[in-house]
Order: sequence, then structure tokens, then C-alpha cells
Amino acid sequence: MKISVIGAGRIGSMSAFEIINRDLANEIVLVDIVKGLPQGEAMDLNQMASEKGKSVKVVGSNEYKDIKDSDIIVVTAGFARKPGMTRMDLLKTNAGIIKEVAQNISKYCENSIVITVTNPMDVMNYIVFKITGFPRKHVIGMGGLLDSSRYRESLANMLNVGRSAIKALVIGEHGENMLPMPRYSTLGGIRISDILSKEQILAAEENTRKIAAEVISLKGATVYAPISCVATMVESIVRDKKDIIPASVYLDGEYGLKDICIGVPVILGKNGWEQIIELNLNEEEKEKFMKGANAIYNAIEELKKEGLLT
Repeated sequence: MKISVIGAGRIGSMSAFEIINRDLANEIVLVDIVKGLPQGEAMDLNQMASEKGKSVKVVGSNEYKDIKDSDIIVVTAGFARKPGMTRMDLLKTNAGIIKEVAQNISKYCENSIVITVTNPMDVMNYIVFKITGFPRKHVIGMGGLLDSSRYRESLANMLNVGRSAIKALVIGEHGENMLPMPRYSTLGGIRISDILSKEQILAAEENTRKIAAEVISLKGATVYAPISCVATMVESIVRDKKDIIPASVYLDGEYGLKDICIGVPVILGKNGWEQIIELNLNEEEKEKFMKGANAIYNAIEELKKEGLLT
């Protein structure tokens, strides 16, 4: 199993670290435009793997050609959020970078499954899908799982229970319009919407939306939660686990939407996402879901006007 990570910054290198720890690859290629960075990270990771007695080979490169024949490609390249920024603030800055990344992925790989991490993730995932021309089941954005983990943390703290007792779900835009789903989140099988008051539910949702910005304001970046989610998605593919994971995928009529990438629950296995789970949204949920979808549509249109998308 060959896995390439494009972008050797904190998220990229730490994603490789977690992939090694979970024994998910025989070879990992780290690619970055910064001379020396991926090579240095590769050396460090190989030494860590040596200490653990793992046989994985990590290669650092400044050349896209080294991703050839990758089974999975994780895209983390681009600029990260800074304190006070929303994910959409990175739109034009990262669009050109991801366009170039996608062009090189399509040049050197044919059957890879791509996991997009770069923000604003849904729009960047859309660019990857459009530029690569890959089957839509092979292009998957990491965001919903991360938002769901943050929702789970908020609910566990509010209910004073262990995290493992909570099943949490967030769908929609990976951004300010994310949609936590208390009707589809549970404590011991009981719906959160049947346990918490309306005020408590709103408080948990608001905390879920704001927590990443708080982490960024305190330490400069979110790292450990995103890289764990990347590895969980990679693991579901590599081990063909067929887990149900909220992820950004290209919709073609599902949820009444077309020509958009947005977070929905999918079955994730060796062939990429294998099935979209269509939830029965009520009117309030539909309204919030569409608010996120419209934000993504507007961002896509903005990039088309700038000539960054055709």
C-alpha cells in the first residue's frame, strides 16, 4: 500500500506519523515545494519507525512524479487558518495551489483515492474532483468526521459521560454553517434531541462551531484531531472497514443537490465511498443544510469569475 501526502507541514507530516502508527502503508511519500522540508520529515519519520520496528519506508520529495502509482493521496497543501480567520478566508489563496496539486495528481496517478484536507475543504475537494476527472467515489473530503468528533466532545462534557458513550454526527459545510444533528446523535442509543433541552442543544452546537477557532487562537493551529481523522478515513479504506463516516463528496441529485461537494454520511471502504446515506431531514435541518450548500455554491461561483475554475 503506497500512500502519498501532498504538503509536509504539521498536518501532512503528522498524518504520515499516524498512518505509520496504525500500520496502514508499506510506503509513504511526502511531497512539498519547500526544499529540504519533506526530506527532513521523512528522515525523522523513518527513525521513529525504526524505533518501533516498523518496516514502512518514508520518502521525502519536491517532485510530484514520486506520487506515481499511489493507492491513496492525502492533500494537505496550502495555507492554514490564522487566528480570527474563517475557513472561507482562505478561498482564493488556496484554490490556485489545489488546482496545481490536482493537475499533478491526474498526471501521475490513475486509480488513486484522494482525501482532501485543505480549507475551505468542500470547495477545495470540488476543485480536486473537477480537475482530476477521477470517479466521484474516489474523491473524498475530510471535515465531517472532525466536526463530529468535536460535537462528541461537547456533548460528552455537557452530559458528564465518557466519550465512548456518545455517537455524534455533523453534516453539511465544513465551516461556519456546519450542521450538528442531535436527532441522529445518541447517548447509549437514546437520541440527544430527547435528552437535552433546546438551549443545551444550541449551546453544544455553538461550541462545536467555535472550538477550532479557539484552538487556533491559543496554539496557532489544530493538529492532533485532524490528523487522527485523516488516519481513520485512510484506515477505513485500507482495511475495507466500510465504516459510516461523514465526509465531503460530490453530489449528483442526493439530498436534492447537484454539482457540489458537501458533507454527508457515506460508507467508506476499499473502493472509496461506496454509498451515500440519505438522512430524512426535517424542515429546520433542510434550511440549515441549504445555508451551508449555498455558501459553497457562492464560493465556487466566485472562483469561476476569477478564472480559477471553469
